[in-house]
Amino acid sequence: MSHYLIKDTSIVNEGQCFNGDVLIKNGIIEKIDKNINTQSSVIEIDGSNQFLLPGVIDDQVHFREPGLTHKANIYTESKAAVAGGVTSFMEMPNTQPPVFTQKLLEDKYSIAQQTSLANYSFFMGTGNDNYDEVMKTNDKRKEVCGIKIFMGSSTGNLLVDNPLTLDKIFANAALLIATHCEEEKIIQQNLAALKQTKQHLTTADHAIIRNEEACFESSLKAIQLAQKYDTRLHILHISTAKELQLFSNLVPLKDKRITAEVCVHHLHFTANDYQSLGNKIKCNPAIKAAENKTALWQALLDNRLDVIATDHAPHTWEEKNEPYEKAHAGLPLVQHSLMLMLHYVQQGKISLEKVVEKMSHAVADCFNIHQRGYIREGYFADLVLVNMQHPYTVHKENILYKCKWSPLEGFQFPASITHTFVNGNLVYKNGIFDEQIKGSRLQFDR
Repeated sequence: MSHYLIKDTSIVNEGQCFNGDVLIKNGIIEKIDKNINTQSSVIEIDGSNQFLLPGVIDDQVHFREPGLTHKANIYTESKAAVAGGVTSFMEMPNTQPPVFTQKLLEDKYSIAQQTSLANYSFFMGTGNDNYDEVMKTNDKRKEVCGIKIFMGSSTGNLLVDNPLTLDKIFANAALLIATHCEEEKIIQQNLAALKQTKQHLTTADHAIIRNEEACFESSLKAIQLAQKYDTRLHILHISTAKELQLFSNLVPLKDKRITAEVCVHHLHFTANDYQSLGNKIKCNPAIKAAENKTALWQALLDNRLDVIATDHAPHTWEEKNEPYEKAHAGLPLVQHSLMLMLHYVQQGKISLEKVVEKMSHAVADCFNIHQRGYIREGYFADLVLVNMQHPYTVHKENILYKCKWSPLEGFQFPASITHTFVNGNLVYKNGIFDEQIKGSRLQFDR
């Protein structure tokens, strides 16, 4: 393993930005200081005029392996991730077959061990009938990121709508439960009502069918269950202003038992974009009216929303170009999430320190990830160098997703990712990958 010394860079960490050097040895951040002496066995990297960030940890991605590898796989999407500064990911269980057993869960870890360029963890999946298998995850609380419950239907058949099953899982889960919250009954009622008034539905109807009420009622139900049993609950992809009344910023993150995530597409797009982008931005929960985006930004900045993620969900171009009702929901984002947030840094919407907090620090704290998410001596060297003076435009030739499309095609970011370190390995450098050493399984301090 090579050792590295990043010289004279702007280190963004724990609410501060300061100039210094970072020495990486044996995969670990060995020293952070000014004017660290160059050693003959160390490769020196000039970090001047660049910012050094802790690697992004994305707590919600869909990499589609096994069973849906015509869309994506762990290798292709982890490669796209590291090119975008994402050094660790947590992947969802709605693959084929769904991750309903401990064997299927470990099968995914085996695939990642052989192919993932980023660090990885996988959620255990829940259905109405696999309670006993889900409870076995309690014994793996230090090795598995969490249990995923779809309280609204999405891609894959993982809807858990049996109240008795939900109650038992919340009562007895010993590790974090992450939920997709949309009330299925409300969705189906909205769909039926709309079909009575319109002959053909379009993508613009998506936000009407999967409306604010569907999200709020489901999130409220999850929170009530979590409060009943003091369960550690993390609600994914909050998309509405109404839901924000359910979350607090009165206690620090380390003391929260209920936390919330916002995704980059809900911070960037609004329902007005359906006219130009159509099914490209069809996703669950839906992108909604602009006032929701405004409220999400406010809640992110005042800490009612705790982390930023992607819900990276690739589908083939053919699957997205079906008529609205058949078109698959989800969009690929993991390669461009950090750069999109850097766009908002440039616009003055958010500080660079806050981006690092929400995409790295807070995710590590939320999931109790062992020695990651910060630039600290003794921590794993998951690091990203960013050039804020080098614009980057998304086009098909530089999209690394297996699906080879993005809703951000043609968009110019103000910054570029120049270097990505995973466990001290320089996996990505100015468009070139070193794939010799793979990422590691995340561990959790629980």
